[in-house]
Amino acid sequence: MPYGEKRGLGPVGRWLLVAAGSVSLGLGVLGIFLPVLPTTPFLLLAAFCYARSSQRLYDWLLNTRHLGPYIRTWREKKAIPLRFKVFVLVLMTVFIVISAVFFVEALWLRILLGVILVAVSIHILRIPTLR
Repeated sequence: MPYGEKRGLGPVGRWLLVAAGSVSLGLGVLGIFLPVLPTTPFLLLAAFCYARSSQRLYDWLLNTRHLGPYIRTWREKKAIPLRFKVFVLVLMTVFIVISAVFFVEALWLRILLGVILVAVSIHILRIPTLR
């Protein structure tokens, strides 16, 4: 019996959950690089969808080198490792500054990018840090 059928899902339900999980995974990975997309909720949603539709995809996600430990840590401890916080903050700052300096001409848009940078940085810094 396929994995999803144990949960009362038919083939269409499993397919829809796999598709939703895959879209969520893509958005979560993009969220690592784009400051306006949150990473954690999308990765957790992908894990949820895969857990209910495909044991193979769920196992793959939790065993990926970079995302698996992040997901497991968040689920168990509700915290983010310091190294990951620093990585996200540095990457986000670099991308926003490059965008504001080289690609955006409108002053109001530069200010908006700065506000986004500050707001997302505060949000990330308020998440508990795993020591």
